[in-house]
Amino acid sequence: MNPWEHLPTRFLTRRQMLRRMGTGLGALGLIGLLKDTGILAPAARAESLNPLSPRAPHFPARAKHVIHIYLNGGPSQVDTFDPKPALARWAGKVLPGGNLTTERPLGAALPSPFQFRPYGRSGIEISEIFPRTAEHVDDLCFIRSMHANTPNHEQSMRLMNCGDERLSRPSYGAWITYGMGTVNENLPGFIAMCPGLPVSDVSNWRSAFLPGIYQGTHINTKKTRPEELIENITNARLPLGAQRRQLNFLAELNADHQRARGEDPQLEARIQSFELAYRMQLEATDAFDLSKEPASIRALYGDSVQCRQLLIARRLIERGVRVVQCYHGDVQPWDSHDMIADAHRKLAGEIDQGIGALLTDLKQRGLLEQTLVVCGGEFGRTPAVEMPAPGTPGNGKGRDHNHYGFTVWLAGGGVKGGYVHGATDEFGFRAVEKPVHVHDLHATLLHLLGFDHERLTYRYAGRDFRLTDVSGEVVKDILA
Repeated sequence: MNPWEHLPTRFLTRRQMLRRMGTGLGALGLIGLLKDTGILAPAARAESLNPLSPRAPHFPARAKHVIHIYLNGGPSQVDTFDPKPALARWAGKVLPGGNLTTERPLGAALPSPFQFRPYGRSGIEISEIFPRTAEHVDDLCFIRSMHANTPNHEQSMRLMNCGDERLSRPSYGAWITYGMGTVNENLPGFIAMCPGLPVSDVSNWRSAFLPGIYQGTHINTKKTRPEELIENITNARLPLGAQRRQLNFLAELNADHQRARGEDPQLEARIQSFELAYRMQLEATDAFDLSKEPASIRALYGDSVQCRQLLIARRLIERGVRVVQCYHGDVQPWDSHDMIADAHRKLAGEIDQGIGALLTDLKQRGLLEQTLVVCGGEFGRTPAVEMPAPGTPGNGKGRDHNHYGFTVWLAGGGVKGGYVHGATDEFGFRAVEKPVHVHDLHATLLHLLGFDHERLTYRYAGRDFRLTDVSGEVVKDILA
């Protein structure tokens, strides 16, 4: 007699059995938790065939979209949006109280080479290198008291984008699309544009332990033609109908594969990515085709890579994309350790016209009220000159990284315009008045999108994770 003849023909491996036993109840608990918190509506499909389907926030939102103008590398606050006339009085002298500890040795005070002047009804002072941006000063909300944890690019960029400078955490764009879904299922909910890759590269828009469909889609804007911006967006061999039949057959195979193995987030992400790629053929090429814009609009934005990114960003949020990040350039272009006068003037010249155009364009289309525009870097720069190391090039006219105090500005989406929140000390070194940590910025961003940052959570490894970790306060003073 065969002792195995009464057993089913399909066996479970030991790994599959343990996984099913260990995660089955947890999965049921997670669905219940999401329903209780309002993140997953009872009628949603697990529930939903498309995890990007729109979902209601916790409370009525002021903003529906985010455009993040990321000046990667760390722009100098005292040369852009935080004037410090005391630096001119202390030029060539060591600052009273000494310098704070940064990555490199610092010397005497370095005055800004740029002139500041007041703009608009609010009279807020802005550097001469951002004249087009300054025309919109009464729509801008400046947080001059930002601070972070470390003076290192990689860690600070992870903190700004993912809420943790060390560990693998989901990016804020992934959290937003997880919470809100998207209104256009033919495009990704979260897109990151960069001509190349920034420091920490794809970790800036990762989904980490969130389902992979919420990861940001990177677009290399060194290229200009729509079919080059998104590789393989068109299929030269198969028409859409044939592709649909092919995907349906593949979906059947994947479903059979998945039934034998239980829930597999990586497989589900793969399936959803195939479906999204198919749907994108219908709309992505149109969204990235700037030739369809009137000549007057293209001239308004300008023709630099950074300005074209901003025009694409407007076209994307107009089509329902939730989060669009526009990185200034490859690696860390704003990292001006030397000759900051030349470097910052050049960099501002590459993007200032586009920023001014974006704000004008959003406003005239009625989109600024529902779009939160955020502009800044991962930290600022020191008011004291960076001392070049012996034997290395350097003219002693640059600034080191400064995480103690820097500026980020916001516009639209429910923030006060023509307003300055907080302040750094008289030299621009440390946030001393109403300091705002990056966790506070994230809490405020989520609040404007209709989410309580303490309730937007995801159960993973036995813990309810959130973007703001275990801290963060909404900066209520900047809310309109």
